[in-house]
Amino acid sequence: MATQNTSAAHGSNDIVANRVKHVKIKNQKIRKIKKDWQYYILLLPALVYFLVFKYYPMYGVQIAFKNFIAVKGIFGSDWVGFTHFQRFFDSYYFWDLILNTLGINLYQLVLFPVSIIVALSLNELRDGRFKKTAQTITYAPHFISVVVFVGMIIAFLDPQTGIINNFLKLLGFEPINFMTSPAWFKTIYVFSGEWQNLGWGAIIYLAALAGIDPQLHEAAKVDGATRLQRIWHINLPGILPTIVILLILNMGNFMSVGFEKILLMQNPLNLESSQVIQTYVYEIGILNGQFSYSTAVGLFNSVVNLIILIIFNRLARRTGTSLW
Repeated sequence: MATQNTSAAHGSNDIVANRVKHVKIKNQKIRKIKKDWQYYILLLPALVYFLVFKYYPMYGVQIAFKNFIAVKGIFGSDWVGFTHFQRFFDSYYFWDLILNTLGINLYQLVLFPVSIIVALSLNELRDGRFKKTAQTITYAPHFISVVVFVGMIIAFLDPQTGIINNFLKLLGFEPINFMTSPAWFKTIYVFSGEWQNLGWGAIIYLAALAGIDPQLHEAAKVDGATRLQRIWHINLPGILPTIVILLILNMGNFMSVGFEKILLMQNPLNLESSQVIQTYVYEIGILNGQFSYSTAVGLFNSVVNLIILIIFNRLARRTGTSLW
């Protein structure tokens, strides 16, 4: 009996101790918040933005599982389960959309190292004036709006007056109608995008390169390392964590293509190569009013993006760098 009383006393003491510990931790957190309240005030607008514009609208995702009728509202519409998803998977254009979306993104992924090469090249420039000029030239296209940029592409590639076709004529070739040719669409889209974002994509890598200890290069010079060897053994390992993080972020948007640019470049003649999931969702959702079906297609696309992000983040852990 005495043993049972002793065990009960110890048990109650442990409970009290845990409660006291919990209260202490809670009070410490409250004191920390009160101490750094200015930082939390600065964080508040961003928090409100994400809650209002990112998380709150997610309740509408349920219309992907309903036969949404506007007059009935979201909660009043009939539940249909995975009917819209099944319809999309069984449609004859399902694989065309998937292959076009994957094709463009894989094409862009192949050119992912270009920004790294540009950053390494700019970092090696020693002439200050030339370096600034080169940076300005490579950064400038990023600030051109998508509408103006696509207008420039159409003007450059015009079969009659475009500078590209005029150059081809000088070489004795026949003019090519690039914008109406499905075979050329992906190449035009990817390379024009790379040109526009080339310098801007290199900025983050240049910032990472600036954080590399100069003494490493001095020691390598003393040991007789060439410039190429220093780039390979010092610069690249120094920016590897940045490369991995940006690659993971890119993979998180792997199934998402620049909607505005594709829509502006799209026409009935190149639809075979230019129709991707985002433009299809816009067409059936906004233009045709099939809200439930378009939401299902968009949700499928988002889930695939999430799965790809998780997989690549897990793979990136092997390098010692990951998002979580």
